Amino acid sequence: MMAPVVQQALAWLEGQVQRGDALTSPQAVRSYLRLRLGARPHEVFAVVFLDAQNQVIDIQELFRGTLTQTSVYPREVVIEALARNAAAVILAHNHPSGTAEPSRADQALTQTLKSALALVDVRVLDHCIVTRSNAFRFAEHGLM
Repeated sequence: MMAPVVQQALAWLEGQVQRGDALTSPQAVRSYLRLRLGARPHEVFAVVFLDAQNQVIDIQELFRGTLTQTSVYPREVVIEALARNAAAVILAHNHPSGTAEPSRADQALTQTLKSALALVDVRVLDHCIVTRSNAFRFAEHGLM
């Protein structure tokens, strides 16, 4: 259960990242994902689905894992993107350890998902790793 202040902040940020809104602020997306996923005691993998104008279609938590890992299935990510007619996605997951730095597995997964989604003309704009207090964006660090 989230603290009331966190719930209020999450509700406000959801207002900033609502369906149909263009993603004009990477900071709002980062803050939203950090609040939504960062405090989880287990890894969660989520996807922000976007249309051709980078407007939010949907945000879904697709996979749940353990304390240190989660299994992500590229086929399922592609199916979900096609079901929403997404033109682009932002990938996101949390690190319960508190360290937002990407592992080699995170980097390999990002490349695998980019390749799989490219086959159906869906662009991967970013991959955001969040913790309770920090976030790491692949695009910001030239890893996309």
